[in-house]
Amino acid sequence: MTDSSLRHLRGKTAIAGVATFGCGEAPGYSDMDLLANAARRAVADAGLTMKDIDGVCTASVLATMWPMEVVENLGINARFIDGTMIGGSSFVAHLMPAMLALESGQCDAVLVCYGSAQRTSTLNRKEVAAARRRMDPQPYEHPYQPMMPLSAYALAASRHMHEFGTTREQLAAVAVAARQWAQRNPDAFMRDPLSVEQVLSSRMVSDPLTVRDSCLVTDGGGAYVLVRAERARDLPKPPVYVLGSGTAVWHRQISSMPDLTVTAAKQSGAAAYQMAGMTAKDMHIAELYDAFTINTILFLEDLGFCAKGEGGAFVEDGHIAPGGSLPVNTNGGGLSWGHPGMYGIFATIEAVRQLRGEGGERQAGQADTAIVQGNGGTLSSQSTAILGSAAAL
Repeated sequence: MTDSSLRHLRGKTAIAGVATFGCGEAPGYSDMDLLANAARRAVADAGLTMKDIDGVCTASVLATMWPMEVVENLGINARFIDGTMIGGSSFVAHLMPAMLALESGQCDAVLVCYGSAQRTSTLNRKEVAAARRRMDPQPYEHPYQPMMPLSAYALAASRHMHEFGTTREQLAAVAVAARQWAQRNPDAFMRDPLSVEQVLSSRMVSDPLTVRDSCLVTDGGGAYVLVRAERARDLPKPPVYVLGSGTAVWHRQISSMPDLTVTAAKQSGAAAYQMAGMTAKDMHIAELYDAFTINTILFLEDLGFCAKGEGGAFVEDGHIAPGGSLPVNTNGGGLSWGHPGMYGIFATIEAVRQLRGEGGERQAGQADTAIVQGNGGTLSSQSTAILGSAAAL
């Protein structure tokens, strides 16, 4: 199926409800507790009940049969299930199969949901890490016990610095911009002032990335509800239409990445733009998976907001901060809002809130289009979504 053959899906599906729960610290809640609370809130936000939900998309790092557990816990009679697990991009990648299921009539309302108690969980972190390695052995890297995933992103950052002259100050500018957005968001986990100098002087974790170049470790649940566009227009909240969607995977291990400075977002983004009939110039806001500061620079380049190698200069000039030409990660992103293990669903939720005009102090003006970039593994999986208000149809 070619990208052009998907143009008929443009705007046929809409996100009708979104919600988060327990983001930051949620002691006493399990992954399922956080997911279930977010799911119920998202369904209510859509003006529906759980009995209306007949499709489920979800994924977990630790449970291979997680979708069945979610269906059981929420009491859903599911006619469509997608348990695709490709890391943090999963919940952006879930859009396309959900759209196809809705378009075909297989189901009528799809719940995409996630929860992680990674910050306050009583599970032994060493045991969890060992379990993850058993499920995802990566034979060419794990035997050397690198500090994953951080060291993989540090490798990409080092290569970008070597090839294009990107500086640590430019990487730090990404973290500073994210913090400036977070200071406008009462739900952000870290809201203290942050300067380039403070990022540079913070603890080095994996050269050239410091602890402030790295995402937070938080709890949180998130969910959104997809329905067909005609039904969404009769529901309480303004519909946010799915205009484009694309997913691409080029490798798993960072040592197998063809070019450390080019991600598969170049392909997933091109597919999403083609389906939407749009380009980067048409995007009002960008919600980019910023697990580390290098991510934002790579995605700005690969999604066409600037040329390859110019991402550092782009962020250094304040383009992505409040008041800049391109609002990026308006909630504070994974660097300052929070990062409950897999962030893609939260980037999607923030885009919906911006397009609805629900951003409060952080609202990025009249936003009618948004690009969401999900990332999974070690720059391994990329999924791009283009969302729009009714004005963008």
